[in-house]
Amino acid sequence: MVNRQTLLGSLLLSVAFFSAGSFAEQAKVSAQPVGKGLYELAYSARDNALWVAGSGARDQLGGVVYHLDPQTLAVKGTLDNAHKPFGVALSPDGRLLYLGNSREGAVTAIDTASGRQLAYQVLDDRQRSETVKPLQVRELIADGSNGRLYVPGVGADSVLWVLDAHTLKLLNTIKGTGKIATGLALDSKNHRLYLSNGDGELVVIDTSTDKIIKRVNLGVAGDNALLNITLDQAGQKLFISNYKQAGVLVVDTRNDKLVTRIAVPASLAVLFNPQRQQLYVTHRQAGTVSIIDANSYKVEQTVTAPGLPNSLALSADGNTLYVTVKQPSSRDKPATADDQVMRISL
Repeated sequence: MVNRQTLLGSLLLSVAFFSAGSFAEQAKVSAQPVGKGLYELAYSARDNALWVAGSGARDQLGGVVYHLDPQTLAVKGTLDNAHKPFGVALSPDGRLLYLGNSREGAVTAIDTASGRQLAYQVLDDRQRSETVKPLQVRELIADGSNGRLYVPGVGADSVLWVLDAHTLKLLNTIKGTGKIATGLALDSKNHRLYLSNGDGELVVIDTSTDKIIKRVNLGVAGDNALLNITLDQAGQKLFISNYKQAGVLVVDTRNDKLVTRIAVPASLAVLFNPQRQQLYVTHRQAGTVSIIDANSYKVEQTVTAPGLPNSLALSADGNTLYVTVKQPSSRDKPATADDQVMRISL
């Protein structure tokens, strides 16, 4: 394990930002380089840790999970993963860390206390070819009420895999969730799981029966990529990002109909904060993060990121927002600098 704490501690950056409204107290922002290929992250109050998936360089075999100090963003440790991790989720008790291994169509479960891999489950073992495109794992979400882990298999004809949250045994495969169905939000109290897809649809699943009970075309004309969902359970609303069009969609969960679009640029990640009644949105193309009043839908602040903001996580008290920030790269020109993690004190 390479300990970068000393090196990275000297590189703590202040990030410029500006207010897009009349918000009196501006958020305090810092960022720190961490490693190559950062994607999703999760905050654990139990371990006082910020877990961040790192897929490494394109030609690198395997990846790593970084254990960051939530206050300083210093790297406290790393967990090597034989497969490149993309998605990250914690069990409700914080004891298990789930990794979505996108390229392998697989999921890994890690014990957060020991760092030991407990289980690994390949969900689509087909070999990739010009005609065969295996489904990829992106988002994951654990339901403590029924001991299930829900994992979308993303592709031209996506599915939802239902796994045992402890053993990763495949329990069910729900087919027909649409093209590029990546967005995932859980309402465990009402036994509802919501998925969004590239067809501009909201797909509603009853988790007590593992059946699709509704699919709604949200009526957004043109090309869509409804990538991520976050739930305001008390407010009975869903917020859905659209990577190919401006505006975050607001959907009423009482009838699953579109209420309005929040006026922001094309978006990637969305995260609702019930403690502060705020919505956070990453705009990868614009290089910014929006802080939005979740009731009035007004943008309170726009934070400029040191790169391309990607995924979001919140501290348990709702007072700190964490963002992975990727550096510009392409297949022909890989990034030379490390991706960063940004910390926003709300």
